[in-house]
Amino acid sequence: MLDLKLMQKDPAVVREALKKRNSSIDVDEFTRLDARRKELIAEGEQLKSERNKVGPEIARRKREKQDASDLLERMAEVSARVKELDGELSAVEASEQEWMMAVPNIPHDSVPLGKSEEDNPEVRRWGEPAAFDFEPREHWDLGTELGGLDFERAAKLAGSRFSVSYGWCARLERALAQLMLDTHTAHHGYTEVIPPFMVNRKTMTGTGQLPKFEEDLFKLENWDYFMIPTAEVPLTNLFADEVIDGSLLPVKFCAQTPCFRSEAGSYGKDTKGLIRLHQFYKVEMVNFVHPDKSYEALEDMTSAAERILQLLKLPYRVITLCSGDIGFSAAKTYDIEVWVPGQNTYREISSCSNCEDFQARRANIRFSESGSKKKPYVHTLNGSGLAVGRCLVAVMENYQQKDGSIVIPEALKPYMGGLEVVEPK
Repeated sequence: MLDLKLMQKDPAVVREALKKRNSSIDVDEFTRLDARRKELIAEGEQLKSERNKVGPEIARRKREKQDASDLLERMAEVSARVKELDGELSAVEASEQEWMMAVPNIPHDSVPLGKSEEDNPEVRRWGEPAAFDFEPREHWDLGTELGGLDFERAAKLAGSRFSVSYGWCARLERALAQLMLDTHTAHHGYTEVIPPFMVNRKTMTGTGQLPKFEEDLFKLENWDYFMIPTAEVPLTNLFADEVIDGSLLPVKFCAQTPCFRSEAGSYGKDTKGLIRLHQFYKVEMVNFVHPDKSYEALEDMTSAAERILQLLKLPYRVITLCSGDIGFSAAKTYDIEVWVPGQNTYREISSCSNCEDFQARRANIRFSESGSKKKPYVHTLNGSGLAVGRCLVAVMENYQQKDGSIVIPEALKPYMGGLEVVEPK
């Protein structure tokens, strides 16, 4: 959520930010609401002041057996009007809060201008795509023929956009997640967490999934609980309504969890394979940092995600999301896209974002500084480190052989019980 004082004092800044995002949100609506709020407060305070002044006079007249009916009548009118004003003020403040909750974050000055993903500039590349002497196949063909993936039985169990993994494939996915967790905890300073996989409405609101994106979530019937779309949600809200000891910053958490997404609006896209499922695994990184160091932390987080791909020797590129493509809560985002030869393109495998104090304001996460009574909002960052299923796709397609076998990357062999090649049977 944006700073209310910024909205009140300099709405032009927000108007310009929304323009960069190609948002149709009307800043003038907030201005009108806030002006009415001030009018209501002013009138209410004036009437309450009048009531405070008249009160002693009524008491005096009653003590001296004088008629106070005119003042009592006036005070009845004042009380009725104050009640009306308080009711309207509550409604206006609720509308103002609702408006604020629907406004996305302000893009950082370094975010390039653009309208869509077509305008996202490339920052760097790592590795060269392998030159196959055969036509590389897509992962769903490889996985099915090797007996590791089963989409038909998954559809029988749950419907479309689900998968079942067997044997080597299930172990390979587990190995990928283990490599990510071991690397982030041992080398990048993260503490591993196992959070709840379902959370309440307040938690979803804290990170920005609600109220705007409810159609993208899976909600439990008869419960005000939601299945998490990413571990960012519970990890960020661990400190909701708390003050973090500033000497402990940065605090860095990571978690492997299932993620549940309705994929609303993706009809017809990636209907085959593991790219866009309703349920998938992801290792997520979340940082709580001092505001002065959040952009340094964003670079570090992105490097940590890249390190996994480097260990796996998977070619990738890093892009910066433009102002028209950046996520709701983010001030700046790097996307990492891994090369998938079966589709002959790069596909997103991680997004690393600095949300600055946007989520911290929604979730009320502050920190203390030695020698200061102020308790500023912390900056929060989140990033995939990595999407496990998509990493599985990249390994299968980049390490495939002409005979349909798949070589196990060196970094994963310690996790695979000695298996070096998945061979056709």
